[in-house]
Amino acid sequence: MADHGSGPQEHSEALIVAAADGSPSAYRAVAWAAVEAGMHHCGLHLVNSWTIPSGFGPEAIATENDLRWMREEGERILTEAAHVARTATPGHELAITTEATDLLIVPALITQSSTARMLVVGSRGLGAFQRGLLGSVSTAVTRHAQCPVAVIHADTPLDVVSAGRPVLVGVDGTGNSVAAVELAFDEAARREVGLTALHAWSDTSGLDIPVRNWDSARASAEAELAENLAGYCERYPDVPVQRIVTADRPVRSLLDASDDAQLVVVGSHGRGGFPSMLLGSTSNALLHAVDTPMIIVRARDAR
Repeated sequence: MADHGSGPQEHSEALIVAAADGSPSAYRAVAWAAVEAGMHHCGLHLVNSWTIPSGFGPEAIATENDLRWMREEGERILTEAAHVARTATPGHELAITTEATDLLIVPALITQSSTARMLVVGSRGLGAFQRGLLGSVSTAVTRHAQCPVAVIHADTPLDVVSAGRPVLVGVDGTGNSVAAVELAFDEAARREVGLTALHAWSDTSGLDIPVRNWDSARASAEAELAENLAGYCERYPDVPVQRIVTADRPVRSLLDASDDAQLVVVGSHGRGGFPSMLLGSTSNALLHAVDTPMIIVRARDAR
């Protein structure tokens, strides 16, 4: 049975926390989170916000009956979400707890992130009672959460073929991508698949500018990438690694490579490679353009 109202801080282990708002994207995120929790042998905590966000037209005065219905609707969504989670993990005794909160979903999730193993959100949701698409939730959470955040699309495949694809990680050569690389190796090992490490050499974000002496620059970049991965290759000898260095822009490089991956892992900020694209307008374009599940990881010193 789901334990309504219990929070992850009551558990000794770090849980995976998933937002459930009744939208197709959120239900797919719950299913993905359940599979992830099974691989990590940890519990899954489902959160629903039943409060009415301000800024959606004239402010309404909710009666006691309205508030009761809103809470009941939140509980109903959580019950459905728990069923989705169990269906996604047949044969597993997955520990599932639920929480219907009157806090807005973004601050609620950010608070949960201080103790969670990972937050999982849909790329687009319904918000409170279908009051408009809230793609901004994933953007806000990825910017401010203190733990890794996974963003899942409604059409994210969970089939056997997709499960055999590699994990893709962006490496920019700075300390900001270390946490992303470490998590990517761990995810690949748990999934028993390979890892594709991609370094986008070009930092340009405007017009396409040919890279001069690219052959020479490529050799240096490939050597640097190999050095950045060496320690992890030793720690994860069973994870086959493909290294890719490209002179193209980071966003386009990631989009192209993500078609052949089951998961994309990037840092939250960095020098100008993959992590930096999660700042500003580029982050919004990337989060809603990549169909593959994506995990954004903050550097340890930023958590």
